[in-house]
Amino acid sequence: MQIVHDLKNQLNGLKLYATFLRKRMEKSERPPDELETIAKLISGLERAAADMNVLVRFGRGLELRRQPGTDLARLVADSADGAPFETDGGSYEGDFDPALLAEALKNITAGALGESPAAGGAAPLVRLRADGGGAVVEWLGAAVDTDGADPFRSLAGASGLRMALAARIIRAHGGEVGHEGGVIRARLPVGE
Repeated sequence: MQIVHDLKNQLNGLKLYATFLRKRMEKSERPPDELETIAKLISGLERAAADMNVLVRFGRGLELRRQPGTDLARLVADSADGAPFETDGGSYEGDFDPALLAEALKNITAGALGESPAAGGAAPLVRLRADGGGAVVEWLGAAVDTDGADPFRSLAGASGLRMALAARIIRAHGGEVGHEGGVIRARLPVGE
């Protein structure tokens, strides 16, 4: 992981230089395309640094800070990110780490949304329902195009890494994840 840390430091240094150039260019009358290019460069460096953070987090062990009575329905609704959300109105409180579980749900939603344009551009429906003493979160209509690979194990690109980290977080909570056709599914224990 030291190499990832070193690369991240190099990226942050480049971002610092690019920010300096942007500020200098803003003071002098520069063509809009030059300012746009610098903005895109900074944005790309920020994305690369964020991806490095995910890689480092994936390589480390998870340390859950469980909070009894955490409302899974609220976490799922917050993670829907503009996608339609529905629930059967049941009680979905459990012993979860709200920060880590929220991150996992957001990463899965982002993966489902990222694949949606292949399915015609419609955002998937995020649904929370009871299932045999537990809760199931489903992303219906997600076009999971992984060429037969498990999207939670493929590690293909930044999205794949985020999906794999999400799966680790859900499994650490005693849950499981999977996909079948256009449905991504996460099962979690509730009421404990």
